[in-house]
Amino acid sequence: MTRIKKILRFHSSGEQPTDSDSLYPPGTEYFDCDCSFEAIDLLNKNDFDAVLLPSNCNSGSSVDFVSVFRNQHILENMPDGVVLIDRESNVHWANQCIREWSGKDETANLKFSELFQNLEILGPDFCPFKSVNATGQSSRTFMKTGDGLFYQIHAAPIGPPDVANDFLIVTLRDVTEERTQAHKLEAIHKAGLELADLKPEEVFEMGIDDRIDLLKSNIIHYTSDLLKFDVIEIRLIDRETGRLETLLSEGINSEASKKELFARANGNGVTGFVAATGKSYLCEDTDKDPLYIEGLEGALSSLTVPLILHDEVIGSFNVESENTNAFNESDLQFLEIFSRDIAIALNTLDLLAAENACTAFQNTQAISSAVGSPIDEILNQTVNVMDNFIGHDTDVKDKLRDVINNALKIKHLIKNIGEKMAPNEVVPSAYRGEYNQVLHGRHVLVIDDDESVRQDAHRLLEKQGCIVETAYRGTEALLILENCNDKYDAIISDIRLPDIKGYDLLMKLKEIMPDPPLILMTGFGYDPGHQIVKTRQAGLPTEALLFKPFRVDQLISTVEFMVQAHSVA
Repeated sequence: MTRIKKILRFHSSGEQPTDSDSLYPPGTEYFDCDCSFEAIDLLNKNDFDAVLLPSNCNSGSSVDFVSVFRNQHILENMPDGVVLIDRESNVHWANQCIREWSGKDETANLKFSELFQNLEILGPDFCPFKSVNATGQSSRTFMKTGDGLFYQIHAAPIGPPDVANDFLIVTLRDVTEERTQAHKLEAIHKAGLELADLKPEEVFEMGIDDRIDLLKSNIIHYTSDLLKFDVIEIRLIDRETGRLETLLSEGINSEASKKELFARANGNGVTGFVAATGKSYLCEDTDKDPLYIEGLEGALSSLTVPLILHDEVIGSFNVESENTNAFNESDLQFLEIFSRDIAIALNTLDLLAAENACTAFQNTQAISSAVGSPIDEILNQTVNVMDNFIGHDTDVKDKLRDVINNALKIKHLIKNIGEKMAPNEVVPSAYRGEYNQVLHGRHVLVIDDDESVRQDAHRLLEKQGCIVETAYRGTEALLILENCNDKYDAIISDIRLPDIKGYDLLMKLKEIMPDPPLILMTGFGYDPGHQIVKTRQAGLPTEALLFKPFRVDQLISTVEFMVQAHSVA
């Protein structure tokens, strides 16, 4: 008979272990525990010859031997890292995920700080384990390792908070991709501002070729250094011929960059397909893709997105790699956002090529009109990302809030540059008279799911000197108002939006600002749910209603009323 030397003995909390000394020979070593995690720790550190269970272990007692192995099996196979540590941060057990991340097959008897090289706690809790031991409450924080990976840490005591615990359970989640996305968002909004960042005096000093060269240099810099794409090609569509003219080529085979391509879905490679259809294209393996035409010598994957301005494709932006599957959906999303900034910058530089004050004045209006809808699209997409995908990551929200405010600054910048390039005294009165003295420089937000209404708002109100943004739904509008630094002088909304009605919108706005400058639009005789009555009872002035179809002078006078009323207030 094999001699039993080492026994793990379970007992219920607060009870004495079963007397088993008489069952086994003298010298037998007993290990007692009443905690599942303590049992996991002991089982991983010792080779036991036997395990003794209390008679009530399967009748609702606090000790369930089966649960010990069930807990360990579940934790072992979790996609997140799980570590069991004591009050001195000694590791007693770690699951497979932690062993893979740390590169250590044996983790017992190590300190938590020894699991990863150059571990750095980033906060907000810089001493999470001490906090848990001191308060009995869980703690959440972030850390960075020497290999550039980021993890979210959640540490919690095992057991009720009012009972002293010898062990902490620590979970780790890899958030490197989220952090990388945050850095890319920051890079995108900075790049968007600096792509064609010219002071008014520089516009006059630089010719169009110089401005294009500056734009090329900025694109290459941000694409390579920030977005980590080294092989790029940008082509623009010649509207007369449909030919794709190369604007810049970096790292592309010289013969390939000279190849004649047209914006056609067939026979012109991925670039021609994207320019013709306006659809992005991810080529994971060039050897197996029927559309691909060689650009980079030895390229094995590529990513191509359209350059879109005002819903019109003006060209294509292509990046390539010597590795297969080098790009993913995240790369695709960020390159699409960056391409919008490039399209706006190209259009801005083209329109700023005016040589005299009158032309500069007209082109400034054209720029405002051309970039109005694309910037509105960026605003609406950004607040949707903030609302639907980011969750509670305040760093990413701050970056997105910067995107919103810098997109708004672009409009102010365009307007200011235009007025400096074309001083009022040298602009003919025929043009100068179009600016409304009450509305000039006023900030207006228009909310309507009808695209034609939004376009008309840009055209009509910007002609009066207003700075206009538009939103499709009430949700986007409220998010823009909550996260932008600018003050809106008038908010014009349809009385029945897809997601909110006029009265509810007014109530939401009152939560953001004490006296919202809201103007509601509705059809004659149409008042769903008595919205007009309810909004008037809530304080909306009679003059703040527009009945469709309204004339241009009615729109202007209503906005003037709202601006003047709030200027007095």
